[in-house]
Amino acid sequence: MLGFAFPYPALADIDNGAKIFTNNCSSCHLGGGNILIANKTLSKEALSQYLDNYNTDSIEAIIHQVKNGKGAMPAFKNKLSEQEILEVTAYVFQKAEQGWQENS
Repeated sequence: MLGFAFPYPALADIDNGAKIFTNNCSSCHLGGGNILIANKTLSKEALSQYLDNYNTDSIEAIIHQVKNGKGAMPAFKNKLSEQEILEVTAYVFQKAEQGWQENS
């Protein structure tokens, strides 16, 4: 991870997070976008605007969203394990920090 600190580096497998994202999230959020509500993407700016407490604790804000869902987004707390939620969170956080560039 370049240029930022992720608080759980030893606990999160980013590559597995990418696989979890592909299998569970990419149908709506391909490339960090949002096919249902165009402005509610997974960009850092949109996460900051739409997730409660993102600016004070980004990781916990993403974890909360993944676990509980909101609006059109389903909750994944009964579908993904705590570890899988942590890994997909790490992936989303990293990609948002890097602007969802393909090779980042």
